[in-house]
Amino acid sequence: MEIFTSWPSWAHAEGPLAAALPAPTVDALRDAVAFARRRHGVQQRPTGRPYLEHLLEALEVAVRGAGLSDRDVLVSIVLHDVLEDTPCTEAEVARRFGPEVGALVRWVTRPPGGAKADHLASLVKALPKAVLVKLADRVSNVQELQRMPWRFQRRYYLETVAYIMPLAGAHPWFATWFAEWRGHWRRVERWPA
Repeated sequence: MEIFTSWPSWAHAEGPLAAALPAPTVDALRDAVAFARRRHGVQQRPTGRPYLEHLLEALEVAVRGAGLSDRDVLVSIVLHDVLEDTPCTEAEVARRFGPEVGALVRWVTRPPGGAKADHLASLVKALPKAVLVKLADRVSNVQELQRMPWRFQRRYYLETVAYIMPLAGAHPWFATWFAEWRGHWRRVERWPA
């Protein structure tokens, strides 16, 4: 199972992105990363690491792992949490990055007050590009799940198997990655509730 943590900053990501993608896409990603950095500010991941690292990990998953190159999908991956975790609005994202990016980010954003399981279950009706955004996000979130507390590990594992792995089936690279990941975590299924 490949781990994607070699782009902890834009400085690390820019060269590989420039080698893999057209210049206008890299420019859009640079803008999206700067926008996300401003919006997320000093926010941290549950592990205490800067939040921007998660966004760049998800981008690395998409580009280096899955071989994705669609500009709107990649920009949406970088921005996927701005609606849920910051005061940013969909209108602002759409104005700055285009209506498709706004729609993709909305699809992967849990509605305020909405149950997480309901939101994840609703993704079976999501736009195919939104599913790619969610898959890249989840690979980043689970690739080092062992760093999280035991109860979180179990809950997140079961959630991923129930809701995310079925979405991955239509995307061979993601299906293979999650199958390898599940094999690694199979022992979790035997944990008591």
